[in-house]
Amino acid sequence: MKKLGFSITTALALCIGAAAGAQEHRLTFAHVLTEDTPNARAAVIFKEEVEKNSDGRIAVDIRPAAVLGGDVEIIEQTQMGLVHIAIPPTGNLANFNEQMYLFDLPFLVNDDEGLKRLLDGEVGSEVLATLDANNLKGMAMWGAGFRHMTNNIRPITGPDDLRGIKMRTLQAPAILATYRAYGANPTAMAYTEVYNGLQQGVVEGQENPFANIYSMKFHEVQKYLTLTAHAYHTYAAVMHKPTWDGLPEDLQQVVLDALIVGRDAAREFTAEDDARILEEIGDQIEVIELTPEGREAFIEASQPIYDEFRPRVTPELLEKAIAAANG
Repeated sequence: MKKLGFSITTALALCIGAAAGAQEHRLTFAHVLTEDTPNARAAVIFKEEVEKNSDGRIAVDIRPAAVLGGDVEIIEQTQMGLVHIAIPPTGNLANFNEQMYLFDLPFLVNDDEGLKRLLDGEVGSEVLATLDANNLKGMAMWGAGFRHMTNNIRPITGPDDLRGIKMRTLQAPAILATYRAYGANPTAMAYTEVYNGLQQGVVEGQENPFANIYSMKFHEVQKYLTLTAHAYHTYAAVMHKPTWDGLPEDLQQVVLDALIVGRDAAREFTAEDDARILEEIGDQIEVIELTPEGREAFIEASQPIYDEFRPRVTPELLEKAIAAANG
């Protein structure tokens, strides 16, 4: 019996050891989005892809809905290795890396094809590579769709209509500068605080893509929605660089491939959701479409932002970005 007991114990220990060995890496993936949004759903697809294609050698623990803090806090935690993967907006990343300002310049991109040429091509890769200096590995450009403006004061048909309106923005210098140029009074505020801020009148308007407006119910506390599509809400999929460097090459490829699959899934979900959301909230908020003249007025009013941020982005990168966006 003693010999049998030893054999069972030994076998159990070997099984436990084998199971532990199979899962070589546990990666925490943090973001601020509610779980019904396109990018949160895409994060789940990323997890499934990684765990399947790594044969269980990598486990992914998703921490959604700002449970680990806002975007800036998540960026800092990723730099320190407390979080391993994140998808912060490039607007927030610009506080750490000035070349990220590029993606928040208004009216840089006009359509989906230009967007893909910009984000998935040479310019996107060049900017992602600069994140090495921030102890981050830039992997892919995710995103949540084009941003639109909502407010409680008046319909926005051109930049002059924004004068004096208290607009909530990301903690992002290029976005803050944009609204100042339009004559608004921009205020940086954490994403999770925006609904209460709008409800209580601390801020009077905000900008976000449809999925974020809908999931956070901003349309319930706003009167007007203008379809400006003035900037793509770009997220940079990043990893803690030492964690990335510590993965074997085959697992690096698994993670990178899964982030590309997640990126494409997020774009598909966004395209599917946008039309449905607009139709659904259309009877709860007044929807304004920009005329060609209104759009041109916004573009003209945006030129000072380009002048201000060209040296920080670098003239060469901005020139390449404009060329890519316009084909």
